[in-house]
Amino acid sequence: MPSTFFGLNIAASGLRAANAALNTTANNIANANTEEYSRQKVNQRATDALRVFTTYGCAGAGVDTISIERVRDEFYDVKYRTNETLLGRVSQRYYFNQLTQEYFKDDGVTGFSSLFTKMQSALQDVMKASGTTESKATFVSSLSQITDYFNHMSESLQQLQNDINQEIKMDCDTINSYAQQICSLNEQINVIEMQGSRANELRDQRDELLDKLSKIVDIEVKETKVIDASNPERETGATRLIVNIAGQQQLLDDYSYRKLVCVAREANETVNQSDMTGLYDIKWAPSNFKDGDDTSKLDVFSLQNKLIGGELQGLIDMRDGNNSFYFNGEVIDSIKDKNTGLTTCTIKVTDSNLMDMSKCTLPQAGKIEVASKIYSYEDWQYDGGDTYTFILTAESTKSTTPPKERTATVGADFSYQGIPYYMQQMNEWVRRFSEKVNDIMVKGFTSDSLEGSYILSGTNNMDSNSQFSYPQLTSLSNNKGYYELTAGNFIVTRELRSNSDLLATKMDVTEGESEYRNIQALGEFFSKEDIFRGATSGEFLDKVLGDVALNTSNSETLEKTYTALEKTIGNQRLSVMGVDEDEEASALVQFEHSYTLNSKMINTLTQVYDRLITQTGV
Repeated sequence: MPSTFFGLNIAASGLRAANAALNTTANNIANANTEEYSRQKVNQRATDALRVFTTYGCAGAGVDTISIERVRDEFYDVKYRTNETLLGRVSQRYYFNQLTQEYFKDDGVTGFSSLFTKMQSALQDVMKASGTTESKATFVSSLSQITDYFNHMSESLQQLQNDINQEIKMDCDTINSYAQQICSLNEQINVIEMQGSRANELRDQRDELLDKLSKIVDIEVKETKVIDASNPERETGATRLIVNIAGQQQLLDDYSYRKLVCVAREANETVNQSDMTGLYDIKWAPSNFKDGDDTSKLDVFSLQNKLIGGELQGLIDMRDGNNSFYFNGEVIDSIKDKNTGLTTCTIKVTDSNLMDMSKCTLPQAGKIEVASKIYSYEDWQYDGGDTYTFILTAESTKSTTPPKERTATVGADFSYQGIPYYMQQMNEWVRRFSEKVNDIMVKGFTSDSLEGSYILSGTNNMDSNSQFSYPQLTSLSNNKGYYELTAGNFIVTRELRSNSDLLATKMDVTEGESEYRNIQALGEFFSKEDIFRGATSGEFLDKVLGDVALNTSNSETLEKTYTALEKTIGNQRLSVMGVDEDEEASALVQFEHSYTLNSKMINTLTQVYDRLITQTGV
């Protein structure tokens, strides 16, 4: 039979269980407003009964308090983090699309449409008094304002691209910081849980970091129990946490993690002609990597990976989005010159956009990828049809040359309309507009019966004080046409700015200074001839602003949708893990009542023992 004090032990176990439940409830109430806190509960079970060798067989032995665990549903965690990844991506798109839209908006004074209308008005004044210097000077000034507009827009978009670039680096640094903290928490959690306890508060901290990480990049979390290698049936109490990001790329494994390192591109490594110098590529590095260490042998973190997700994906979309317009073709020949060591790589293209130099975004020098190998090129030529010839550097072709019948690419396919897309749109307009205007001007004559000359050009990147000559822009030898002109270097020629009388107003050299048919032809071109996406010169802003407005509207709608889902899923998750003060108050009464009853039981047994020991005379 059980001992005399058996009932006292049972009551004491109940007292301890009630005390643990009261303390846990107190902890829940204290953290009712603590962010990311998971409600905790006490797990109890009946202690194994004792055989007492009596007619009734076994006697209950009380209650065991097994553990204090978090109340949390992994299903809602996954749903919440998936939504955070989508929200992070569209929120970055929305924010930077708004900024882009503000740059392109016409304020009625300095916007493109206003300036273009002002230029057309000035051209009308030239028609009325084509022989006067004042009217021509006014027109030249208004034309210069157009070129200044594109210069300013190019500079603004490049600065925006640079801002996005810095945000990418900040996101990578934040990912590294979160990975380091999670690894540290993993170690602390295992130290505690291998001793039989549950590290609930540390797990809450870790889950909070995982929630934050999911907004920056897509994550996948796997936690498995660690089994004793010498005894497969024994669990050690420790767990192994693996976090993969951007589509199964391992960020951390338990106590070790990898870093995302940003490496700035050199001046000859730009992907698009109008890109800022120094845009970051991302590489994987070990956790002990320090600034200044060699990055040449690090694994590449692919920016064109569609599974990156989160804010990082949104930033890459805006910084590198080219609307799927990038150089790609098939290598048809590679010839290495034994004397110079240079290799010429001939590539045939099929994309119609690549056969139009007004749309060209190919950098003059850069990197080209063939069969997963990167080659440096120092120049390229175009045959005017479907063939490009790249001059590869001797250093990059020292061990191998590009194989035939393999795809060659410069840059990558980023389907979103980001900064490179808008830069390409501006460059296309500038080139088409300049070519048409110059063609009209060189066919005319000045009011003094001098031969007309081109009036729009660009500054040379090698020398900002120089400008491209008309033969350079129209030479048939390289078939590049106005490729060198961009929104960033677009100018009215130095000669015309110095002397507005060089404006070719006449079409007939034999007519007097009042003849203005060449100016009339220019005016008809401005208002009637389609040069850009099926629109006239003055409708440029309508086309581009339409793109920006649509992208802004779409990203705004998606942000509102995912923000609403964030709230809905967050509430669902809180319904499980959150602290309900009314529920805890009810539990408090229940556990207090249990504590009181167990105390009374002990008090009753004390009286029984007192009577048994002191008053029976046994």
